[in-house]
Amino acid sequence: MHVIATMPDLYHLLVELNAIQSLLGLLSHENTDILSHRYGLYQWEMDTRVAMSLAPSHIAIAVVDLLQELSDIDTLHESEEGAEVLIDALLEGQVVALLVQNMERLDEQVKEEADGVYNTLAIIENMAEFRPDLCTEAAQQGLMVWLLKRIKAKVPFDANKLYCSEILAILLQNNDGTRELLGELDGIDVLLQQLSVFKRHNPATVEEQEMMENLFDSLCSCLMLGANRDRFLKGEGLQLMNLMLREKKMSRTSALKVLDHGMIGPEGSDNCHKFVDILGLRTIFPLFMKTPKKMRKAGVSDKEHEEHVCSIIASMLRNLKAQQRSRLLNKFTENDCEKDMVRRGEIIDDTMEDEFYLRRLDAGLFVLQLLCYIMVEISSAGIPQILNLRGGSVKVVRHIMREYAENIGDGKSEEFRESEQKRIMDLLENF
Repeated sequence: MHVIATMPDLYHLLVELNAIQSLLGLLSHENTDILSHRYGLYQWEMDTRVAMSLAPSHIAIAVVDLLQELSDIDTLHESEEGAEVLIDALLEGQVVALLVQNMERLDEQVKEEADGVYNTLAIIENMAEFRPDLCTEAAQQGLMVWLLKRIKAKVPFDANKLYCSEILAILLQNNDGTRELLGELDGIDVLLQQLSVFKRHNPATVEEQEMMENLFDSLCSCLMLGANRDRFLKGEGLQLMNLMLREKKMSRTSALKVLDHGMIGPEGSDNCHKFVDILGLRTIFPLFMKTPKKMRKAGVSDKEHEEHVCSIIASMLRNLKAQQRSRLLNKFTENDCEKDMVRRGEIIDDTMEDEFYLRRLDAGLFVLQLLCYIMVEISSAGIPQILNLRGGSVKVVRHIMREYAENIGDGKSEEFRESEQKRIMDLLENF
């Protein structure tokens, strides 16, 4: 049957002949004495007694091997019609639930069975790439539970753990349903526990670094959901990210990205206040002043670094109240307003307006808007106007902020959008 995997235009025959249902039935066959090898069916016919003595899980592994080849993404794209028929039949047969049940039976101490787990994950990746909307259903059929269990298992790092982290990141991408499910399964704590290993130690290999980044991406995706922000806060995620920034290991760059996701928008208010309480300002402001050389060496661009740092500070200015807001604003007046002057000198100086816009394009519009927003907020708090001393143009800042207000998009309601626009315009009146 492996020959059919080279001819996807014939997949409809597999479905019409009920071959897919037969294969799925073999994944959970109750007869534990059934044969166990890719060529076992042939052996069974030749010598039933030999076949009956083989390991019980191998027939399922052979089926997984075949399904992996049938669902190869390049093969699926060779025949869209054949691919659709195959995927429909697999989903109708609850393929993910059966695959998960089968993985729970496999012993990864045995190489052949470990390969079976890897190929199972490949099937899921192939289907998710071809049809992204199946991620929610797949997660609900036990896949999310299994992935979290496998990721936190106390076993040496291997290819399967890396693959699990990749599949998890795929499931969570642009999908509030899977994000909510992960949160309900205490998945935020699982991610934080696994990432805590890297607060003082760099990944040992390139593969382990890839897994770390997958887990960070998963965490960032989850933080797009308001309920997960609370779980992140209660799980002391802020403290962990702050420690990573201080330890200056490879995890620092991604920790900055996580903080950005956790503090942005109105849902990030509690995280902003907590970050100040845990003395996070002492960590973030040195990064606001200058991109560390180690980050550049790690392949992080100045633009990417600045965007995250500026977004974090802008979120705090937007969300902080009372004493925490005062502590943030005081940071800008330390050392004779050194931080304010450095940042403003970087983007607004005495050059001509045309050159300023060229620099704006080079620096990135979003970062520029964030910096201007920070300046407007500081000004409204009564901090001295360093901008005027540097020969900058108030008119340009106002123009950028009006454009920012017109296009503001964070928040999930039109009411929030309108109130935020009004708040920014009111700040500009006094700038």
